[in-house]
Amino acid sequence: MTPTIDEFQRARAQYPMPFTRIELAVFAVKDGKLQVLLGQRSEPPHAGKWALPGGVVRIDLDTNLDAACQRVARERLGVALTEAQQVIAVGARRRDPRAPWALSVVYRAMVRPHRLHAVAGKRLVELQWFTTEEATTSALAFDHAMLIARAVTQLRDQVSVLHFPPGLMDQTFTLGELQSASEAVLGHALDKSSFRRRLDAAQTVEPIAGEVRSGPFRPAQVYRLPG
Repeated sequence: MTPTIDEFQRARAQYPMPFTRIELAVFAVKDGKLQVLLGQRSEPPHAGKWALPGGVVRIDLDTNLDAACQRVARERLGVALTEAQQVIAVGARRRDPRAPWALSVVYRAMVRPHRLHAVAGKRLVELQWFTTEEATTSALAFDHAMLIARAVTQLRDQVSVLHFPPGLMDQTFTLGELQSASEAVLGHALDKSSFRRRLDAAQTVEPIAGEVRSGPFRPAQVYRLPG
């Protein structure tokens, strides 16, 4: 049987629980660079500072962590993040002045910026894209610069082995577009011939028969991610 709220409250009185939050690391390739969406906090602590959008896990509303992620996304950004993945959990003393021990579960989502129609929600003044370099070297609220750095490392590790996250590309793309997006994520240039040989060997992408895209040079074959 599922414990009741009263049972949760009695357990909490006997065994103090950590202050538990969901943090949303939303990434996009924008203007040729990997960027992260940050919100300016409207309330203490760290009022006026930029931070990952986030919110407290609610045991009365959230059936699990994935449900908490989607609720927080709706409340803070006004959108659903259906492809969000749990990537990091960080907990320690003195992470948050509101509690003696705080736990953050970080969800990462990759989006196409022109398709994300997010608006600043609860406890946020505004939303703004920052390059990941800016975000990880700025005085963000809490330890969010470190959380972003860790999420970026995981994202780069995936792309470096040709595991392209949902939301990196539109449904169809050229290999040139995929290489440009991969370079933006990785932060360095890739050799064109080597990149294409690796894609072919891994069968990471599949061509769409009969579809080409015009460009400044010869037409380019159009591809998609399998599945």
